[in-house]
Amino acid sequence: MADSFSVRFAAARAVHGPLSLGLDPSAEVLERWGVGDSPDGLDRFADIALSAAIGTVGLIKPQSAFYERHGWRGIRTLQRLAADARSTGLLVIMDIKRGDVGSTNDAYAEAYLGADAPLAADAITVHPYLGLAAMSGFVSRAELAGGCLLVVTRSTNPEGRAIQAAQTRDGSTVEQALLREIGELNATLTDAEIGPVGAVIGPTHRDPELDLTAARALFLAPGVGVQGATATDVARVFAACPDRVMPSASRTLLASGPHRLRDAVATLAAEFRDVLAG
Repeated sequence: MADSFSVRFAAARAVHGPLSLGLDPSAEVLERWGVGDSPDGLDRFADIALSAAIGTVGLIKPQSAFYERHGWRGIRTLQRLAADARSTGLLVIMDIKRGDVGSTNDAYAEAYLGADAPLAADAITVHPYLGLAAMSGFVSRAELAGGCLLVVTRSTNPEGRAIQAAQTRDGSTVEQALLREIGELNATLTDAEIGPVGAVIGPTHRDPELDLTAARALFLAPGVGVQGATATDVARVFAACPDRVMPSASRTLLASGPHRLRDAVATLAAEFRDVLAG
């Protein structure tokens, strides 16, 4: 069995720090980079971005929507990017935010998790709106593959607060209840300190305070940069478990352009190594 994602993340963190480089090639980014908003431009973007990531960070996080918008050629680029990145030792978090029930979840899991997956990634993001118990196909495959399932729990967008901060019947919020359920699930899956089910926690929102350590999980922290979160914000939100957080930045780094991307990534990676030194 492959080493767990948490073990591989710890190894990558020890060398490069915890920063995940978000690779979100929007039309605006492709045009600003001078490669063109086309499948060929997307291919060029992937090559440049991967070159900047290697040796600078330990993780990348491509958002699949920006590749899917280019049809089958875009999906081919995403497949190649993920495979090439993993072959260099980079961990790939595929930001797909899937989530359904039964055989549909099984099919999604087969697409993204495991050695035989055509779009193989080390971790994927999912939505829990249909219930965490409905994620069993994802969970079992992630566990077998040594992967990680990152459940959207507290998103960065303000619209999400109406649902995520709503109270459940026991008086806790939806996000608190979900974290508790993640912790209980991880306890059944492993004796290790960190299980294969993690959570997406946006550091742009701080209230109410969440019990993160009880989830026995890794945390993806998107929203750094353009969306308003700073390295200091991330350090404050994850003060109880700084070694479990994977901060992610995309637009703020990609805005530096193709020629300065590597330097921008290295600078932010160094900042996160300092503030999340726990």
